Amino acid sequence: MEQKKKLRCPLGVPGGIIAALIGLTGVVFNIIDFNWLGLITSLALFLLAGPFVRITMMIHSANDRLDELERKAGK
Repeated sequence: MEQKKKLRCPLGVPGGIIAALIGLTGVVFNIIDFNWLGLITSLALFLLAGPFVRITMMIHSANDRLDELERKAGK
């Protein structure tokens, strides 16, 4: 039986990195402009980027494990 490749791509990683970069850039620019509401929003985006990546990676690894268990149960 030919083993098929996994189709999942951990899209949470690039998305989280982009969110962290945008949040960090927003923090810097909002500190320079003394925009406190924008600073709070950018800081929240920056702090949420890490857990977003971790949760997405946990979901993908759980799905990979389930696929492996289904493949073993099918034999």
